[in-house]
Amino acid sequence: MIKKLVYAAVMVTAFGLAFGLVTLSNPAPVAVAEAQAQPDASRDSVALAIYNQGTALVQDRRTFDFTAGVNTLNFTDVAAGIDATSVTFVSLSDPLGTVVLEQNYVFDLVNSAALLARYLDETIEVVAADATQFSGQLLSGRNNEIILRQDDGQVLVIGLDSVRDLRFPDLPGGLITRPTLRWLVQSANEGPQQVELTYLTNGINWAADYNVLLNEDNSALDINGWVTLTNRSGAAYVDAQVKLVAGDVNRLPDPEVMRDMAFEELAMAAPVPTQAVQQREIFEYNLYEITRPVTVAANETKQVEFVSGAEVPAHTFYVYASSVPFYGGLYTDQFYGQTGITDVQTYLEFSTGEEGGLGADLPAGRIRVYQEDIDSAALLIGENRIDHTPEGEEVEIFLGNAFDLVGERTQTNFELVAANVLEETYEIRLRNRKDDEAVEIRVPENLFRWSNWEILDSTHDFAQLTANQIEFRVDVPPQGETVITYTVRYTWPR
Repeated sequence: MIKKLVYAAVMVTAFGLAFGLVTLSNPAPVAVAEAQAQPDASRDSVALAIYNQGTALVQDRRTFDFTAGVNTLNFTDVAAGIDATSVTFVSLSDPLGTVVLEQNYVFDLVNSAALLARYLDETIEVVAADATQFSGQLLSGRNNEIILRQDDGQVLVIGLDSVRDLRFPDLPGGLITRPTLRWLVQSANEGPQQVELTYLTNGINWAADYNVLLNEDNSALDINGWVTLTNRSGAAYVDAQVKLVAGDVNRLPDPEVMRDMAFEELAMAAPVPTQAVQQREIFEYNLYEITRPVTVAANETKQVEFVSGAEVPAHTFYVYASSVPFYGGLYTDQFYGQTGITDVQTYLEFSTGEEGGLGADLPAGRIRVYQEDIDSAALLIGENRIDHTPEGEEVEIFLGNAFDLVGERTQTNFELVAANVLEETYEIRLRNRKDDEAVEIRVPENLFRWSNWEILDSTHDFAQLTANQIEFRVDVPPQGETVITYTVRYTWPR
């Protein structure tokens, strides 16, 4: 908050000075010096706060030599995905004596189209694909063609797809090779100053990837979680302090809120490193800090392990879900809600709690589950995604449909008892084709016709999960079948 107030005061002063320079009549020329970075320390440090929504906040510190008076300061190697409206600049060495008069984001990069636009009416050389050379005044470089007026007055049109080389006398002013932030800064003192640049950029993202090895009897698992960091921002960050923010951060059109929150994250004192990645909470989010400097190269994907657990208690269970949800209306059509689903789904469940051996929050990400075969070779048995899961919660992972379990749901009775009363009966057959393993199958049933319902009869006990959903849990023996039958009555106003 102190940094923000100081910056606001500096900006107000800058606007006042800029306004004064504009309104003076016949002002004296102002000498502008170009501040240079120290040759051995062009970047003193860089820190990244990366959000798992494709956005990162960059904090870049560099040392520049200033002259007393007005300086032009060029900040190169900034991310090409920068949000120019989010940039803040402050002198750490002399915050009150250093005033920002003007800030520019220069992104007119060198390319063939830019060079052709700058050399209109100038003489250039063109080498065709067959090595023929042409020279002349450039009349146009648009529409994928080059139009030249040669010395003898003839006009030549050459398609760009027929050009091997374009030769220009020199690089025109104004074009740059890298995106650059440029400031006009007034300094009260001469000498080196450390400055800090902070900005938001797109193109940097991170995600969690989990690998799970399930033991042979499905009773325990080993888990390793990896941070997968991808940098497509157009810049490299050498020996960066990297913090990863997990959570659903709301972004406003004005990035001020995001920037202020990230200031707090970057300013927090880091604890003494004891592991590769340290986890802590900030506001309503989780923050993971890599406890060593990390070089994040441009166009690179990097992985760092951040959580691991061994012999975490786990179990698999099966679900036969074949009824449609309750959508809030009255449905009296006899054949509504008959889905014909026969698949029985397989789930893996474990706890993130400390008592279960893990004791960690799991950020959202992809999770792959393997199991060893009799020859110790691991086979992929399922892959899914998990949402942000705090410590102490249960994780349920859908792995796929069971091959040797089958469900069948049949409406055996439908009767409109009165103008506002309906009764129907369902028979649910669950078959287990495993040779020697009994299984428990969970059968959620949605009472989908109306909100006022009553179970008149049932062959098995059930639990009410929600206002319109019940669940049966039944055991099915190997090579056997279990049949659930229940009758429900719906009543609605006349």
